[in-house]
Amino acid sequence: MHGKVYKSTGSWYQVKAEEGEFYECRIKGKFRIQGIKSTNPVAVGDNVIFDLEDSSDTKYGVIKKIEERDNYIIRKSVNLSKQTHIIAANIDQVFLLVTLNNPPTLTTFIDRFLVTAEAYDINAILLFNKIDTYSIEELAEVKYLAELYRNAGYECIGISAKKGKNVDKVKEKMTGKTSMISGHSGTGKSTLVNALEPALQLKTAKVSEQHGQGQHTTTFAEMFDLSFDARIIDTPGIKGFGVVDMEREEIGDYFPEFFERKKHCKFHNCLHIEEPKCAVKEALENDEIAWSRYKSYLQIMEGEDENYRIDQYQK
Repeated sequence: MHGKVYKSTGSWYQVKAEEGEFYECRIKGKFRIQGIKSTNPVAVGDNVIFDLEDSSDTKYGVIKKIEERDNYIIRKSVNLSKQTHIIAANIDQVFLLVTLNNPPTLTTFIDRFLVTAEAYDINAILLFNKIDTYSIEELAEVKYLAELYRNAGYECIGISAKKGKNVDKVKEKMTGKTSMISGHSGTGKSTLVNALEPALQLKTAKVSEQHGQGQHTTTFAEMFDLSFDARIIDTPGIKGFGVVDMEREEIGDYFPEFFERKKHCKFHNCLHIEEPKCAVKEALENDEIAWSRYKSYLQIMEGEDENYRIDQYQK
């Protein structure tokens, strides 16, 4: 039987068959040793072939094969640094929820997420959430950040998932597509899904006042069919985003504003660090490229985590 994975708990997978029925499926152990270095060889969004188990209950199955993926998005596994975690597969676009505070979303996290989306050829849209809660000064900062990323080539939308502001714009972007929604815990992912489809009534939680961090309400990645011809994949909140499987020579190509200027560099294999007549560094000096983006680039190039600071390159 053919189906699509709608939920992954790590040991069981909820699969929707072509005729619309849902089955609880598992995988055989050999799946884990077939050259797949991921902590989760089967991901939400995967198209799979499965057999029904020999039992009186026909709602259980065994996944026999993962069909070829159009794309997928991965990050480093939290506890096993040499392994990767596939967040979702076969998606048309990803929405990254960004909040200025409550909790804060740093540009280093945004940039790492965007680089990964570029590397796996997935269109990314930034949603600046909770704009109904910001002061005039904070709104100015949000507008500055949105302009920074628009200049880098990304679509940015200011929304209030709680109040419903610009949710219709997000719905319009989603129609006819499979979208993934991601961001830190507490940025409003489940609230946005509820605003898009109130009947789902996903569980939400307030941000911790003591630590300014969100609380996990989504435990596992799960896909939902929406009433307006769309699918959405809700994912657990993530603290950090480790990039994987990237050669140093290609990282600059995943920064659209760098890639656009690369052809004007003196050397075709310019790494935009110490080379002379580098168009990226010239654009940086002319404030055509954001320094925060360049710092993120250097940080990824040096293989450091998100908390690392490259002081020698500070403007």
